[in-house]
Amino acid sequence: MLVKEVMTPKEKLISVEPTATVREALKLMRKHSVRSIIVEKTQDDGAYGLVTFKNILQSIVAEDGDIDLLNVYDIAAIPAMSLSSQLNVKYAAKMMVTSSIKRILVVDNNELQGILTMTDIIEILMDSVE
Repeated sequence: MLVKEVMTPKEKLISVEPTATVREALKLMRKHSVRSIIVEKTQDDGAYGLVTFKNILQSIVAEDGDIDLLNVYDIAAIPAMSLSSQLNVKYAAKMMVTSSIKRILVVDNNELQGILTMTDIIEILMDSVE
């Protein structure tokens, strides 16, 4: 099974400009009930980023950052880890476990295709046991 068959497509993802404040990102996350948002690339040959609750906790709570002064770009993982939509899911799962990450961007030809999460992969396993 390929990543493209399991991933959440880009049309369902929430994204933000790198210059948005952390407060704006949190508002989007709350509004859409998501734990991460995509940070748009700034140019065609740039990289997508990812902001998660973990990034926010580390930057704001642990390091006493200000949610109105810090931009998303300051705390995001840029470039975010990514893989191809044509990759077998088992390799994606191994990569995620080895790197201790819960979500990974799906990027082909430097264009966002979607996101793959551990939940997406676990749902495949759960469906197979029924």
